[in-house]
Amino acid sequence: MAFGCLALAAIAAAPGTAHAQGAVRSVHGDWQIRCDTPPGAQAEQCALIQSVVAEDRSNAGLTVIVLKTADQKSKLMRVVAPLGVLLPSGLGLKLDNQDVGRAGFVRCLPNGCVAEVVMDDKLLAQLRTAKTATFIIFETPEEGIGFPLSLNGIGEGYDKLP
Repeated sequence: MAFGCLALAAIAAAPGTAHAQGAVRSVHGDWQIRCDTPPGAQAEQCALIQSVVAEDRSNAGLTVIVLKTADQKSKLMRVVAPLGVLLPSGLGLKLDNQDVGRAGFVRCLPNGCVAEVVMDDKLLAQLRTAKTATFIIFETPEEGIGFPLSLNGIGEGYDKLP
């Protein structure tokens, strides 16, 4: 199950938001709101973003992107993991050391492999109250690498997303 009771979003990438780019609009704790206008789009698109590096591997980074779809009907969490991850194992998530679930990878791009979930209100509430998230990728079925991520500012930042 993708992060608890979430539906896996095997949706095509929203243009321009597959990786962290665009101008920093504001900072909320450890998160940034970045905005840009994707090619061919009428409107600017903004996302809440944080990038981290594994504590024990300086060459392995992870970017978490939270955004609202253009129609404002869905909330997405898109995670860009390093190339070389074991795709069938998916991406694990723990909040304050409690297992939340796994999401499958939907595609790999030149800058990494992307897992994507539609966030429901329950997950958003959990993210607002937890202190840390740990995203887990697998290089082998037995070996997971944890990426601790601060959730400081995620609620405030999400509320400020246009």
